[in-house]
Amino acid sequence: MTKLSTVIPSGPETAAAAPASGALPAAPARRRPRSLAHELVEDFNARIQSQVLRPGDKLPTESEIMRAFGVSRTVVREALSRLQAAGLVETHHGIGTFVLEARSTGMLSVHPADLAGPVDVLAVLELRISLETESAGLAAARRSEAQLQAMREALQEFADHVEVAGGTVSPDFRFHLEIAQATGNRYFVDIMSHLGPTIIPRTRISSAMRVAPELRVQHLQKVHREHEEIFDAIARQDAESARAAMRIHLTNSRERLRRAQAAAEEGGGV
Repeated sequence: MTKLSTVIPSGPETAAAAPASGALPAAPARRRPRSLAHELVEDFNARIQSQVLRPGDKLPTESEIMRAFGVSRTVVREALSRLQAAGLVETHHGIGTFVLEARSTGMLSVHPADLAGPVDVLAVLELRISLETESAGLAAARRSEAQLQAMREALQEFADHVEVAGGTVSPDFRFHLEIAQATGNRYFVDIMSHLGPTIIPRTRISSAMRVAPELRVQHLQKVHREHEEIFDAIARQDAESARAAMRIHLTNSRERLRRAQAAAEEGGGV
């Protein structure tokens, strides 16, 4: 497996320093991005497409990318989320993020830039309402104790990061992915894994508008209560209540994003 510490730039101004002997070739200097996250996505996408990064290669850690590009952890996580959404990389919690084999052109395709704004995520939320409502019902009927415990751990991590900006996106997505896993139907898992963490509306709200810290915490507490309702129904193996709780949660998410988008367009607050 390639040693990837040789493929990230040594500073924020250039894509890569001159490679040492035996190191992978450096990427060309990056053009000015629309956003820091977009810049990272384009940089890593170029490396993957040119096979500087090959399937199975492990990406540098978040801290290494932060140091190399001179960006915040939030920017790094946003970029990695977009790469996951595009099916270019896959993250194994506690292990790392790895480059995936190229997908065939006949499969569902979402480019990292496709989910760049609130309107795009609103469209995906409509898909998720149909997909995840049934996913929750099947999970309630089929879940194992181990799967239920995995959901509980994701919820606990979410609760632990309510007051940490950006810290809830990963456990939020993992909770929904664990529900898909509990259906016992790999196609639910495939679709959710392909869409990736970028589908979490919060990644769009934070970029669409400025949110006062106290309002952000209130928002996350409400999301957490909705997650708990879903979890409780799945734990009770009450399929209809699980479907109802998931539909309410995703419908609320859609409305929250719509309000955030409208407020951003008007230049107002939440």
